[in-house]
Amino acid sequence: MKIDKSLKYNEEKFNEYKKTSADLNIRKIKIGSKELMYIFYESTSSDDKISNFFMKSISYDVKNDNVNIFSNLFKILKNTIPNSSLKVITTYKDVFLHLSSGFTCIFIDNFSEVIAIETKASLDRSISEPTTDSIVRGPKDCFTENYMTNLGLIRKRIKDDNLKINEVIVGRRTNTKVSIIYLNNVVDLNKVNKIQKKLESIDIDGILDSSYIREFIIKKSGIAFPRVLSTERPDLSCQALLNGKTIIMVENSPFVLIIPGLFFDFLKSPEDNYEKPLNASFTRILRILSFFITILTPAIYITIMTYNAEIIPDKLLMSLAIQRQGVPFPSVVSVLLLLTTFEILRESDIRMPNLMGSSIGIVGALVLGDAAVSAGIVSPIVVIIIAITSVSGLLFSDIDFVDAIRWWRLLFLIGSAIIGLIGIAIVGIMFITKLASIESMGVPYLSPLSPFSKRDQKDNFIRVKRDKIFKRPSYLAQKNQTKLGGNNEN
Repeated sequence: MKIDKSLKYNEEKFNEYKKTSADLNIRKIKIGSKELMYIFYESTSSDDKISNFFMKSISYDVKNDNVNIFSNLFKILKNTIPNSSLKVITTYKDVFLHLSSGFTCIFIDNFSEVIAIETKASLDRSISEPTTDSIVRGPKDCFTENYMTNLGLIRKRIKDDNLKINEVIVGRRTNTKVSIIYLNNVVDLNKVNKIQKKLESIDIDGILDSSYIREFIIKKSGIAFPRVLSTERPDLSCQALLNGKTIIMVENSPFVLIIPGLFFDFLKSPEDNYEKPLNASFTRILRILSFFITILTPAIYITIMTYNAEIIPDKLLMSLAIQRQGVPFPSVVSVLLLLTTFEILRESDIRMPNLMGSSIGIVGALVLGDAAVSAGIVSPIVVIIIAITSVSGLLFSDIDFVDAIRWWRLLFLIGSAIIGLIGIAIVGIMFITKLASIESMGVPYLSPLSPFSKRDQKDNFIRVKRDKIFKRPSYLAQKNQTKLGGNNEN
């Protein structure tokens, strides 16, 4: 709806609205023969900025008798208010949008246009260390809920005019800014256009976090591993951009989305780039080993104790059998019982305040485990198996990746409980087939292992010296693949 010229009508309209909006502030001022009214939300605007950018400008105009020189008060204010974010709006919808965004709107009698100046209050936390990733070495800043601050953290790292930011407004009620960020001369622009079309097609009341966007971009997920990497680390985001990936940044969210997110991305850490190649390679191998331990160990234990006892030495088998004496439940029940208990403890540790979380973990791990063995509910070896499984799973911090591990661990456990090693083999074939069949924005999920790329193995399982990596990943960068020792701009 277009803005009415009558200041009296607008005053009545917003006074009526103020009855249900306690934070709306309305004030009228008369300058010469003209009247004006300015409104703002006290909850989103700063009184100091209103005084600096608006009231001082009016005082200056009156003092210098500018009102008598110019008959157009609208033009005077538009040209003299010292604010770089000054806009002229013409609809009531835009007025409410700018008020919610921290703007002050100025209405002038007999004018159907409104001047909006940014007087935004600081409602965001300052830049701090990431909360989801502990940092031993590397940059310690992280994204915040401030949209422009997050863009600045990217800009200060990549000072290239090829860094492009396409902005889309999503959400009928929240009008949330969503940005697609990419390097124009590196990324495949067809994939960027595909992402932008998906964002523009989203029709929803509101977007409150980047996880909302992930659900619309990747619709078919099931129990598959995540195909979008979520992070609050600017250094990881910039590394992804340099390799030819695209990131999505959402207003009011400290987490950005990196697309495509591939399987081996979740087995790496940003800190691998800041360590010696030998140390980083050893750590990566440990993560891969831990992945198989956490997903297979319970299933292998069930197989040994139920179907295939002949695959372990007799002395070890007798020791395990002695430990199981007096335990009333089958091995699979004991394992499921302890796994469920650990997952409950893990969730409670995450949800509880930091000061209490560690205490709950100690009580759960020591007291409950020891009590369960003493009461004869489970055997000591089951506690050891679950402890190894759980500690190995703690190496992975992405919650979607951890959830996928939980589901596949359960499937392997069910397969082993039904037909032993054959069940593990069948589920294993399903597992590999599922991973090999997934694509993330047209990129095979197991790249560069499948399809195999010899060149890209330099930064996959192991990390070679940086001066040995001359090309960007071939499965990501379609142009300008030269990374070191050349200038092949397209």
